[in-house]
Amino acid sequence: MPEVERKPKITASRKLLLKSLMLAKAKECWEQENEEREAEKVRYLAERIPTLQTRGLSLSALQDLCRELHAKVEVVDEERYDIEAKCLHNTREIKDLKLKVLDLRGKFKRPPLRRVRVSADAMLRALLGSKHKVSMDLRANLKSVKKEDTEKERPVEVGDWRKNVEAMSGMEGRKKMFDAAKSPTSQ
Repeated sequence: MPEVERKPKITASRKLLLKSLMLAKAKECWEQENEEREAEKVRYLAERIPTLQTRGLSLSALQDLCRELHAKVEVVDEERYDIEAKCLHNTREIKDLKLKVLDLRGKFKRPPLRRVRVSADAMLRALLGSKHKVSMDLRANLKSVKKEDTEKERPVEVGDWRKNVEAMSGMEGRKKMFDAAKSPTSQ
């Protein structure tokens, strides 16, 4: 059966037009996000940093203002330095831990697991620790079955099966089966 050539649902020119429209919309959204980010930054700085009024101040007042600004700059620099030191310390620690993990992965091969028989006492010691010396015989609660009784219950008769079928045919045979079933329990 010849394959029918499938026509695309959208033409190439339409696809190109849609792609260009999508890119234009994405560029517009990106520019809008940048403008919003800048406006938020300006608003935050205006809120946090009041404008300086230096007109009409005397020399001593200007010096006091400069000392105050220097003190604030020093506090901010100390905080920045502390944060940088913590970040460097954390990155070093992460790098060291990654190296340790790589070393451990390379050195040891995972052995194939095999089944191990563990006694109940050893399992309890492993779970509870060596403090608790609990011995539990799990076989004590099991029901005991005597082998001799099971052998006596099953009579072993080996004979010609044809004679047995002929003897059991008809009503007499059914009576014999009924009587045979009663006899072992009555004894």
